[in-house]
Amino acid sequence: MSDDVIRDRKDQHLDVVLSGGGRHARDAGFDAIRFVHEALPDLDHAKIDLGVDFLGRRLKAPFLISSMTGGPARAEAINAHLAEGAQHLGIALAVGSQRGALEGGADGGLNASLRHRAPDTPILANMGAAQLTQGFGVDQARRVMEMIGADALIVHLNPLQEACQPEGDRDWWGVGAALEALIRKLDAPVVIKETGAGISAATARRLIDMGAAAIDVAGAGGANWGLIEGERATEPSDKAHALVFADWGIPTARAIAEARAACPDALIIGSGGVRNGLDAAKAIRLGADMVGQAAGVLEAATVSTDAVVAHFQLAIRQLRTACFCTGSASLADLKRAPLQA
Repeated sequence: MSDDVIRDRKDQHLDVVLSGGGRHARDAGFDAIRFVHEALPDLDHAKIDLGVDFLGRRLKAPFLISSMTGGPARAEAINAHLAEGAQHLGIALAVGSQRGALEGGADGGLNASLRHRAPDTPILANMGAAQLTQGFGVDQARRVMEMIGADALIVHLNPLQEACQPEGDRDWWGVGAALEALIRKLDAPVVIKETGAGISAATARRLIDMGAAAIDVAGAGGANWGLIEGERATEPSDKAHALVFADWGIPTARAIAEARAACPDALIIGSGGVRNGLDAAKAIRLGADMVGQAAGVLEAATVSTDAVVAHFQLAIRQLRTACFCTGSASLADLKRAPLQA
Protein backbone atom coordinates (compact mmCIF):
# COMPACT_ATOMS: atom_id res chain seq x y z
CA MET A 1 0.00 0.00 0.00
CA SER A 2 1.42 3.41 -0.96
CA ASP A 3 2.54 5.92 1.64
CA ASP A 4 0.08 8.47 0.21
CA VAL A 5 -2.86 6.09 0.74
CA ILE A 6 -1.85 5.36 4.36
CA ARG A 7 -1.26 9.07 5.10
CA ASP A 8 -4.60 10.14 3.61
CA ARG A 9 -6.44 7.40 5.51
CA LYS A 10 -4.89 8.46 8.82
CA ASP A 11 -5.89 12.07 8.18
CA GLN A 12 -9.46 11.00 7.42
CA HIS A 13 -9.53 9.03 10.69
CA LEU A 14 -8.55 12.14 12.63
CA ASP A 15 -11.17 14.24 10.86
CA VAL A 16 -13.94 11.77 11.73
CA VAL A 17 -12.95 11.50 15.41
CA LEU A 18 -12.46 15.26 15.86
CA SER A 19 -15.84 15.96 14.29
CA GLY A 20 -17.50 13.69 16.86
CA GLY A 21 -18.21 10.88 14.43
CA GLY A 22 -17.64 7.17 14.88
CA ARG A 23 -18.97 7.06 18.43
CA HIS A 24 -20.14 3.70 19.70
CA ALA A 25 -23.91 3.22 19.90
CA ARG A 26 -23.69 1.75 23.41
CA ASP A 27 -21.99 3.12 26.51
CA ALA A 28 -18.93 1.65 28.15
CA GLY A 29 -20.90 0.45 31.16
CA PHE A 30 -19.42 2.78 33.76
CA ASP A 31 -22.67 4.61 34.50
CA ALA A 32 -24.10 1.43 36.02
CA ILE A 33 -21.25 1.27 38.57
CA ARG A 34 -21.68 3.34 41.74
CA PHE A 35 -19.39 3.50 44.75
CA VAL A 36 -20.58 3.50 48.34
CA HIS A 37 -19.86 7.00 49.62
CA GLU A 38 -17.61 7.32 52.66
CA ALA A 39 -18.77 10.34 54.67
CA LEU A 40 -15.90 10.15 57.15
CA PRO A 41 -12.64 9.46 55.28
CA ASP A 42 -9.61 9.45 57.57
CA LEU A 43 -7.40 10.70 54.76
CA ASP A 44 -5.48 13.72 53.56
CA HIS A 45 -6.75 14.30 50.00
CA ALA A 46 -3.33 15.58 48.91
CA LYS A 47 -1.47 12.51 50.22
CA ILE A 48 -3.51 9.82 48.44
CA ASP A 49 -1.07 7.65 46.51
CA LEU A 50 -2.06 7.32 42.84
CA GLY A 51 1.28 5.83 41.83
CA VAL A 52 1.57 2.56 39.92
CA ASP A 53 4.44 0.44 38.57
CA PHE A 54 4.36 -0.06 34.81
CA LEU A 55 7.03 -1.73 32.67
CA GLY A 56 9.68 -1.21 35.31
CA ARG A 57 8.94 2.47 35.91
CA ARG A 58 6.96 4.19 38.64
CA LEU A 59 4.17 6.39 37.29
CA LYS A 60 2.63 9.27 39.22
CA ALA A 61 -0.86 8.26 38.07
CA PRO A 62 -2.31 5.14 36.37
CA PHE A 63 -2.93 6.70 32.97
CA LEU A 64 -1.78 5.56 29.54
CA ILE A 65 -2.17 7.89 26.60
CA SER A 66 -3.46 5.32 24.15
CA SER A 67 -2.48 4.95 20.52
CA MET A 68 -3.57 7.67 18.10
CA THR A 69 -2.07 8.98 14.92
CA GLY A 70 -2.74 10.87 11.72
CA GLY A 71 -1.10 12.06 8.51
CA PRO A 72 2.49 13.16 9.18
CA ALA A 73 1.76 16.90 8.97
CA ARG A 74 -0.59 16.77 11.96
CA ALA A 75 0.83 13.70 13.67
CA GLU A 76 4.20 15.33 14.35
CA ALA A 77 2.67 18.11 16.45
CA ILE A 78 0.21 15.72 18.13
CA ASN A 79 2.95 13.28 19.09
CA ALA A 80 5.16 16.09 20.41
CA HIS A 81 2.36 17.44 22.61
CA LEU A 82 1.52 13.97 23.93
CA ALA A 83 5.14 13.08 24.71
CA GLU A 84 5.80 16.36 26.50
CA GLY A 85 2.53 16.06 28.38
CA ALA A 86 3.28 12.51 29.47
CA GLN A 87 6.72 13.52 30.70
CA HIS A 88 5.32 16.43 32.72
CA LEU A 89 2.54 14.34 34.25
CA GLY A 90 4.52 11.18 34.93
CA ILE A 91 2.20 8.94 32.91
CA ALA A 92 2.74 6.47 30.03
CA LEU A 93 2.51 6.94 26.27
CA ALA A 94 1.59 4.50 23.50
CA VAL A 95 2.10 5.75 19.95
CA GLY A 96 -0.12 5.13 16.95
CA SER A 97 0.61 2.82 14.06
CA GLN A 98 4.19 3.04 12.78
CA ARG A 99 3.44 1.14 9.60
CA GLY A 100 3.94 4.17 7.37
CA ALA A 101 7.28 5.03 8.93
CA LEU A 102 8.38 1.40 8.72
CA GLU A 103 7.58 1.28 5.02
CA GLY A 104 9.68 4.35 4.32
CA GLY A 105 7.19 7.18 4.62
CA ALA A 106 7.28 10.30 6.79
CA ASP A 107 7.43 9.35 10.45
CA GLY A 108 5.08 11.99 11.89
CA GLY A 109 7.43 12.69 14.77
CA LEU A 110 7.81 9.00 15.64
CA ASN A 111 11.58 9.16 15.81
CA ALA A 112 14.35 9.76 18.34
CA SER A 113 12.87 13.18 19.19
CA LEU A 114 10.02 11.43 21.02
CA ARG A 115 12.36 9.94 23.62
CA HIS A 116 14.14 13.29 23.98
CA ARG A 117 10.79 14.91 24.77
CA ALA A 118 9.88 12.19 27.28
CA PRO A 119 13.10 10.77 28.76
CA ASP A 120 11.44 9.28 31.86
CA THR A 121 8.19 8.10 30.28
CA PRO A 122 7.31 4.48 29.47
CA ILE A 123 6.84 4.60 25.69
CA LEU A 124 5.17 1.81 23.73
CA ALA A 125 5.79 1.29 20.02
CA ASN A 126 2.96 -0.01 17.81
CA MET A 127 2.31 -2.67 15.19
CA GLY A 128 -0.88 -4.18 13.80
CA ALA A 129 -1.56 -7.89 14.26
CA ALA A 130 -2.93 -8.13 10.72
CA GLN A 131 0.52 -7.32 9.34
CA LEU A 132 2.20 -10.22 11.14
CA THR A 133 1.38 -12.62 8.30
CA GLN A 134 2.43 -10.09 5.66
CA GLY A 135 6.16 -9.95 6.23
CA PHE A 136 6.15 -8.03 9.50
CA GLY A 137 7.83 -9.86 12.35
CA VAL A 138 10.54 -9.66 14.99
CA ASP A 139 12.94 -7.58 12.88
CA GLN A 140 10.25 -5.01 12.11
CA ALA A 141 9.15 -4.98 15.76
CA ARG A 142 12.70 -4.20 16.84
CA ARG A 143 12.90 -1.44 14.25
CA VAL A 144 9.73 0.33 15.38
CA MET A 145 10.93 0.14 18.98
CA GLU A 146 14.37 1.48 18.09
CA MET A 147 12.78 4.35 16.13
CA ILE A 148 11.41 5.91 19.29
CA GLY A 149 13.48 4.33 22.06
CA ALA A 150 10.44 2.36 23.22
CA ASP A 151 10.23 0.28 26.39
CA ALA A 152 7.69 -2.16 24.98
CA LEU A 153 5.62 -3.00 21.92
CA ILE A 154 1.86 -2.78 21.56
CA VAL A 155 0.28 -5.07 18.99
CA HIS A 156 -3.23 -3.93 18.16
CA LEU A 157 -6.10 -6.22 17.24
CA ASN A 158 -8.67 -4.59 14.95
CA PRO A 159 -10.66 -7.21 13.02
CA LEU A 160 -13.84 -5.11 12.93
CA GLN A 161 -11.99 -2.10 11.56
CA GLU A 162 -10.22 -4.17 8.92
CA ALA A 163 -13.51 -5.82 7.90
CA CYS A 164 -15.20 -2.42 7.50
CA GLN A 165 -12.26 -0.63 5.89
CA PRO A 166 -12.64 -0.65 2.10
CA GLU A 167 -8.94 -1.46 1.69
CA GLY A 168 -8.69 -3.48 4.92
CA ASP A 169 -6.64 -6.59 5.66
CA ARG A 170 -9.26 -9.33 6.01
CA ASP A 171 -7.15 -12.46 5.84
CA TRP A 172 -6.32 -13.20 9.47
CA TRP A 173 -5.52 -16.88 8.95
CA GLY A 174 -2.38 -17.62 10.98
CA VAL A 175 -2.32 -14.30 12.85
CA GLY A 176 -2.62 -16.01 16.25
CA ALA A 177 0.38 -18.26 15.62
CA ALA A 178 2.40 -15.35 14.24
CA LEU A 179 1.53 -13.23 17.27
CA GLU A 180 2.63 -15.95 19.69
CA ALA A 181 5.89 -16.38 17.78
CA LEU A 182 6.55 -12.64 18.03
CA ILE A 183 5.86 -12.58 21.76
CA ARG A 184 8.17 -15.54 22.36
CA LYS A 185 11.04 -14.20 20.23
CA LEU A 186 11.02 -10.47 20.92
CA ASP A 187 13.32 -9.54 23.77
CA ALA A 188 10.92 -6.89 25.08
CA PRO A 189 7.47 -6.80 26.70
CA VAL A 190 4.53 -7.14 24.29
CA VAL A 191 1.20 -5.58 25.19
CA ILE A 192 -1.90 -6.66 23.26
CA LYS A 193 -4.79 -4.25 22.79
CA GLU A 194 -8.09 -4.16 20.96
CA THR A 195 -9.24 -0.98 19.27
CA GLY A 196 -12.75 -0.51 20.62
CA ALA A 197 -14.61 -3.82 20.46
CA GLY A 198 -13.18 -5.44 23.58
CA ILE A 199 -11.25 -8.59 24.46
CA SER A 200 -13.22 -11.51 25.85
CA ALA A 201 -12.21 -13.46 28.93
CA ALA A 202 -11.21 -16.48 26.84
CA THR A 203 -9.08 -14.42 24.47
CA ALA A 204 -7.46 -12.54 27.35
CA ARG A 205 -6.48 -15.87 28.92
CA ARG A 206 -5.17 -17.10 25.56
CA LEU A 207 -3.02 -13.98 25.13
CA ILE A 208 -1.57 -14.18 28.63
CA ASP A 209 -0.78 -17.85 28.04
CA MET A 210 1.07 -16.79 24.88
CA GLY A 211 3.29 -14.65 27.10
CA ALA A 212 1.75 -11.19 26.65
CA ALA A 213 3.03 -8.72 29.24
CA ALA A 214 -0.33 -6.95 29.51
CA ILE A 215 -3.81 -6.81 28.00
CA ASP A 216 -5.59 -3.60 27.05
CA VAL A 217 -9.23 -4.64 26.72
CA ALA A 218 -10.11 -1.46 24.74
CA GLY A 219 -13.81 -2.19 25.00
CA ALA A 220 -16.95 -0.85 23.36
CA GLY A 221 -18.16 2.54 24.48
CA GLY A 222 -15.75 4.99 22.91
CA ALA A 223 -14.60 5.25 19.32
CA ASN A 224 -16.07 2.59 17.03
CA TRP A 225 -13.53 1.99 14.28
CA GLY A 226 -16.02 0.08 12.18
CA LEU A 227 -18.21 3.19 12.08
CA ILE A 228 -15.20 5.44 11.50
CA GLU A 229 -14.31 3.40 8.43
CA GLY A 230 -17.94 3.52 7.35
CA GLU A 231 -17.94 7.31 7.59
CA ARG A 232 -14.87 7.66 5.41
CA ALA A 233 -16.12 5.11 2.85
CA THR A 234 -17.36 6.43 -0.48
CA GLU A 235 -19.46 3.44 -1.55
CA PRO A 236 -23.01 3.25 -0.11
CA SER A 237 -22.65 -0.50 0.38
CA ASP A 238 -19.52 0.02 2.50
CA LYS A 239 -21.36 2.55 4.65
CA ALA A 240 -24.36 0.24 5.05
CA HIS A 241 -22.09 -2.69 5.93
CA ALA A 242 -20.40 -0.75 8.75
CA LEU A 243 -23.59 0.79 10.14
CA VAL A 244 -25.05 -2.48 11.42
CA PHE A 245 -22.01 -2.84 13.72
CA ALA A 246 -22.78 0.43 15.54
CA ASP A 247 -23.29 -1.39 18.85
CA TRP A 248 -20.89 -4.29 18.29
CA GLY A 249 -18.48 -5.37 20.99
CA ILE A 250 -18.00 -5.99 24.69
CA PRO A 251 -18.62 -2.91 26.87
CA THR A 252 -15.42 -1.78 28.57
CA ALA A 253 -16.64 -2.25 32.15
CA ARG A 254 -17.65 -5.82 31.44
CA ALA A 255 -14.47 -6.58 29.49
CA ILE A 256 -12.31 -5.38 32.40
CA ALA A 257 -14.18 -7.43 34.99
CA GLU A 258 -14.17 -10.58 32.87
CA ALA A 259 -10.51 -10.26 31.88
CA ARG A 260 -9.55 -9.84 35.54
CA ALA A 261 -11.56 -12.91 36.54
CA ALA A 262 -9.91 -14.96 33.79
CA CYS A 263 -6.41 -13.57 34.40
CA PRO A 264 -6.13 -12.80 38.13
CA ASP A 265 -2.41 -12.04 38.07
CA ALA A 266 -2.17 -10.25 34.72
CA LEU A 267 -1.53 -6.57 34.06
CA ILE A 268 -4.85 -5.26 32.75
CA ILE A 269 -5.35 -1.90 31.04
CA GLY A 270 -8.89 -0.57 30.78
CA SER A 271 -9.70 1.70 27.86
CA GLY A 272 -12.64 2.45 25.63
CA GLY A 273 -15.05 5.22 26.56
CA VAL A 274 -13.17 6.37 29.66
CA ARG A 275 -14.50 9.92 29.85
CA ASN A 276 -13.03 11.24 33.09
CA GLY A 277 -11.30 10.42 36.35
CA LEU A 278 -14.41 8.90 37.91
CA ASP A 279 -14.68 6.44 35.01
CA ALA A 280 -11.00 5.70 35.60
CA ALA A 281 -11.72 4.97 39.27
CA LYS A 282 -14.51 2.60 38.29
CA ALA A 283 -12.23 0.84 35.78
CA ILE A 284 -9.63 0.30 38.51
CA ARG A 285 -12.26 -0.97 40.93
CA LEU A 286 -13.43 -3.48 38.32
CA GLY A 287 -9.92 -4.86 37.91
CA ALA A 288 -7.83 -2.57 35.72
CA ASP A 289 -4.30 -1.67 36.83
CA MET A 290 -3.99 1.16 34.31
CA VAL A 291 -6.49 3.24 32.37
CA GLY A 292 -6.07 4.29 28.75
CA GLN A 293 -7.53 7.22 26.86
CA ALA A 294 -7.13 8.19 23.22
CA ALA A 295 -10.08 9.95 21.55
CA GLY A 296 -10.84 11.77 24.81
CA VAL A 297 -7.52 13.63 24.72
CA LEU A 298 -7.18 13.98 20.95
CA GLU A 299 -8.65 17.49 20.74
CA ALA A 300 -6.28 18.73 23.45
CA ALA A 301 -3.36 17.06 21.65
CA THR A 302 -4.08 19.08 18.51
CA VAL A 303 -3.83 22.31 20.52
CA SER A 304 -0.75 22.24 22.75
CA THR A 305 1.23 20.43 25.42
CA ASP A 306 -0.40 22.64 28.04
CA ALA A 307 -3.84 21.50 26.86
CA VAL A 308 -2.82 17.84 27.22
CA VAL A 309 -1.47 18.51 30.71
CA ALA A 310 -4.65 20.35 31.75
CA HIS A 311 -6.82 17.54 30.40
CA PHE A 312 -5.10 14.86 32.47
CA GLN A 313 -4.66 17.04 35.53
CA LEU A 314 -8.43 17.27 35.73
CA ALA A 315 -8.82 13.49 35.31
CA ILE A 316 -6.18 12.90 38.01
CA ARG A 317 -7.97 15.30 40.36
CA GLN A 318 -11.25 13.47 39.76
CA LEU A 319 -9.61 10.10 40.40
CA ARG A 320 -8.09 11.41 43.62
CA THR A 321 -11.48 12.66 44.81
CA ALA A 322 -13.06 9.28 44.04
CA CYS A 323 -10.39 7.71 46.24
CA PHE A 324 -10.99 10.32 48.96
CA CYS A 325 -14.75 9.75 49.00
CA THR A 326 -14.36 5.97 49.21
CA GLY A 327 -11.77 6.11 51.98
CA SER A 328 -9.06 4.77 49.67
CA ALA A 329 -5.52 5.87 50.50
CA SER A 330 -4.09 4.16 47.41
CA LEU A 331 -5.13 2.42 44.21
CA ALA A 332 -4.81 -0.91 46.02
CA ASP A 333 -7.43 0.32 48.49
CA LEU A 334 -9.62 1.59 45.64
CA LYS A 335 -9.68 -1.92 44.17
CA ARG A 336 -11.47 -3.03 47.36
CA ALA A 337 -13.80 -0.04 47.73
CA PRO A 338 -17.44 -1.15 48.28
CA LEU A 339 -19.94 -0.73 45.46
CA GLN A 340 -23.66 -0.04 45.78
CA ALA A 341 -25.76 -3.13 45.16
